[in-house]
Amino acid sequence: MRQFSKDQEAVILRNKDTVYRLARAGTKNPHDADDVFQEVFLRYLRRKPTFESEEHERYWFIRVTVNCTRSAMTTFWRRQVEPLEDDLTEDFDDEPVNADDLKAALEQLDRRHRLVLHLFYYEDLPVKDVAQALSVTEANARMLLTRARRALKEILEKENAT
Repeated sequence: MRQFSKDQEAVILRNKDTVYRLARAGTKNPHDADDVFQEVFLRYLRRKPTFESEEHERYWFIRVTVNCTRSAMTTFWRRQVEPLEDDLTEDFDDEPVNADDLKAALEQLDRRHRLVLHLFYYEDLPVKDVAQALSVTEANARMLLTRARRALKEILEKENAT
């Protein structure tokens, strides 16, 4: 088994949660998220990048995770397989949205909308940094965020109506 240097281990420990949460948001599947997680850290260990700061390090991991997620979700297998439909719905009865309902609604969003919401709300990145992480303009990132919020609202309202 390969041993990591103390510096490598520290970098991995600092970034593991962010990478996994972002991969999970992008893939909607814990097994695919595990694959993305593994690929990101393999790239880190193979390339041995040097970082100017912890912020630079964090953005490198976010960028690589977004790229690996995109690659994982556009493979031949993904294009040929359709997920099974899950007809389980719950009535809200005008109650606030609970975490499970929000998670289910987020999983119904397309990958780009999930990623932009995750980066903005869960990773607490400003729109400028979200745009950089997704390789889009700031205006495009703001529009993606607006559309993602709108789509999430529609899903939650639809679920609430049934």
